[in-house]
Amino acid sequence: MKKNYIFAITTVFMWSTLAAVVKLLLSDIPNLQALAISSYISSGFLLIVNICTGKINMMKSLRVKDIGIICGLGFIGLFVYSALYYYGLLQLTSQEACIVNYLWPIMLVIFSCIILKEKLTAMKAVAMVCSFVGIVVLSMGSGDNSVGNVTLGIVSCIIAAACYGLFSVFNKKCNYDQSISMMIFWLVTAVCSTILGLVTEEWVSLDGKQWLGMLWLGIVVDAIAYLLWAIALNGAGNTAKIANIAYLTPFLSLVVSALLLKEKITLRALIALVFIIGGILLQSLYDQRRKDKVK
Repeated sequence: MKKNYIFAITTVFMWSTLAAVVKLLLSDIPNLQALAISSYISSGFLLIVNICTGKINMMKSLRVKDIGIICGLGFIGLFVYSALYYYGLLQLTSQEACIVNYLWPIMLVIFSCIILKEKLTAMKAVAMVCSFVGIVVLSMGSGDNSVGNVTLGIVSCIIAAACYGLFSVFNKKCNYDQSISMMIFWLVTAVCSTILGLVTEEWVSLDGKQWLGMLWLGIVVDAIAYLLWAIALNGAGNTAKIANIAYLTPFLSLVVSALLLKEKITLRALIALVFIIGGILLQSLYDQRRKDKVK
């Protein structure tokens, strides 16, 4: 197996643990406190990486305007997205929140049509309908297993997916180094979470296991996984094949949630996931075929 595929599969495994680990942590830690601590850890880790690689010197070339744009992207794409997703995890089961969260690639298509003026093809429309059918399927009977307000949880995760889709569109337009950008993104998320969290929540002290969970989120899921994914894509002969591996994440996440949280993998969740990921893959494969024809 090529090294790029090993990196990609390792990354997918790391990402697949996000929902379950966050769900575990949120049982005892307030949402924004968990987000703030893991974000500080992630930003600090990426700072060390950027210093060691010499990329930190790129900060000198950034104008005030550039810093403002990067901070704005971080606010929408990581702070607002993560805060809403964490809230959704409190209201829904881990598998439900993760599945709805994977609407973001479809949101990316929608915002690309609106903002980047990309053409809305029949295939894109079919992909959108397919994915939203998955949400309808998931919402039918969700209250049987969920621990909170199902409607609020689903709406929260949908808005979170929209935020990440919007972030992805604008981030694609900007030509900033991603290692530097991610470091700032997580710092913005940490600061915003701290300010809002100290006003609205009662923060608690963490024990050893909870700190291990925070380190896993901050270093492994939010930092190392990103770095490995970038390496996998940069060294790939066929970027599309590597990128499609990411769609294994929600399927693997169901397994992780079943093991860590003892959540039962329901048939309804699997059907919903097939619809959502099916719509995304349909769009992805269609785009790849069009690119191949152009070549």
